[in-house]
Amino acid sequence: MSNPFTIYQVDAFTTKLFGGNPAAVCPLETWLPDEVMQKLAAENNLSETAFFVRENEGFHLRWFTPEYEIDLCGHATLATAFVLFNYLHFAKEVIKFRTKSGMLEVRKKGELIELNFPSRMPQACAVPEALLKGVNFPPLKVLKSRDYFLVYEDEALIKQIVPDFSFLNQLDTIGVIVTAASEEVDFVSRFFVPNSVIGEDPVTGSAHCNLIPYWAKELNKTVLTAKQLSAREGELFCEDRGERVTMAGSAVLYLKGEFYL
Repeated sequence: MSNPFTIYQVDAFTTKLFGGNPAAVCPLETWLPDEVMQKLAAENNLSETAFFVRENEGFHLRWFTPEYEIDLCGHATLATAFVLFNYLHFAKEVIKFRTKSGMLEVRKKGELIELNFPSRMPQACAVPEALLKGVNFPPLKVLKSRDYFLVYEDEALIKQIVPDFSFLNQLDTIGVIVTAASEEVDFVSRFFVPNSVIGEDPVTGSAHCNLIPYWAKELNKTVLTAKQLSAREGELFCEDRGERVTMAGSAVLYLKGEFYL
């Protein structure tokens, strides 16, 4: 039999099994070829598979969707930190990850794990007709950072949005964020992924790099609570820190196993 590799599957940004966003986490001693990691991510068929290798005092971390490598992923970073803290005996309070989005720090804060990510304030943009046709309610405002960012006046509308991918798939973007202020928490959101098998991502850390600075400015507060209103739902505890944002959440282990190459 070929060599076994350990794999974990973790539900991130939730305290409940089968909630939040599932991610696969694969610790490696040395990098596998990119095409192999891409095939593994496709085989896992989760929105993200994280691979990491120890590097000096920290780790080099990469994230793959079933179709391509991505520049930033929150829930798979949280899942990776959860595995390191709870199953791989990482003893320090702060983990440093080198990534395509620069150095990222993840901190253990009691029962929560806090991600420190770059802030990406969405900006005014040209509005493609396919974007507006791709949602069944017109937004109040359309902005963009990496992803399109649609603001609505009511949380109820966020729950009722039905994406039409025949239009959204015409967009040249990784994601489409829809968001509104909330009475229960500070803001809610959903995240749609055009041209992907994912469709709707359950809980999206990278989207909160946009959401946190936007709602911090709109609500005039730096500490915020958030929910992503997917079917699995997830909760995040957020803070705007200027050029950086933090988002904290819980995680639950679903499985630990082995794959063979």
